[in-house]
Amino acid sequence: MSEKSILAYFKSPEEAEGVSRKLQALRVTELSIDRFTRFSGGGLQNAVNPVTGSLARMDSMTAVSAHSGILSAAHTSSSGMSHGGDGGPTGRNILLTVIVQPESYQQALSIIEEAGGMI
Repeated sequence: MSEKSILAYFKSPEEAEGVSRKLQALRVTELSIDRFTRFSGGGLQNAVNPVTGSLARMDSMTAVSAHSGILSAAHTSSSGMSHGGDGGPTGRNILLTVIVQPESYQQALSIIEEAGGMI
């Protein structure tokens, strides 16, 4: 038989982990929980001292690569003043990936949706 995959988005890792525990009761082939961001990079490049203002430029705060730093610094969500609404899964940056057997697929979907996951 072929396996079925599910991608579900959550607001917090704790929500996804709660669902993953319930899904383990089904015959889950694979399961992973990951955080994703709009731009590449892993976070702050340099230590920033807010008291002395030792910050060369905004893009040095936001990402590893200079190009992705510029993109993320220019995005409206960088200021903290945006609600983040691009029509996408606002506030849902936790991805739960599940691979299940076909006979467990509908039950897995129900578990995820009941927990507030967006499929």
